[in-house]
Amino acid sequence: VQLVESGGDLVQPEGSLRLSCAASGFTFIGYAMGWARQVPGKGLEWVAGIYSDFSTYYADSVEGRFTISRDNAKNTVYLQMNNLKPEDTAVYYCATLIVGFSSLKGLDYWGKGTLVTVST
Repeated sequence: VQLVESGGDLVQPEGSLRLSCAASGFTFIGYAMGWARQVPGKGLEWVAGIYSDFSTYYADSVEGRFTISRDNAKNTVYLQMNNLKPEDTAVYYCATLIVGFSSLKGLDYWGKGTLVTVST
């Protein structure tokens, strides 16, 4: 299993950013996928998940601002982030998600992360 995140950048508050996660080494279409984040020096936080049937799940802190999606033809999962806030600054990780979970507990294989910084 290999997961490679990209798209992290410095963005101003209220700006937007789209993260991508390219997957390989497994049958992507059959897997649920998720995103988590970690503020430097703090613990991991669940962000969002998407199942193979395209059902989605979000943390309360990002509901209405972030959208998770997937393109099975490209073996890629995305995280569209709008109306970004300074508290969204974190390293964002993509991971496979065990079916039946919509939390950190279900995240299984992880990528190395991409840094998002929200600041003026």
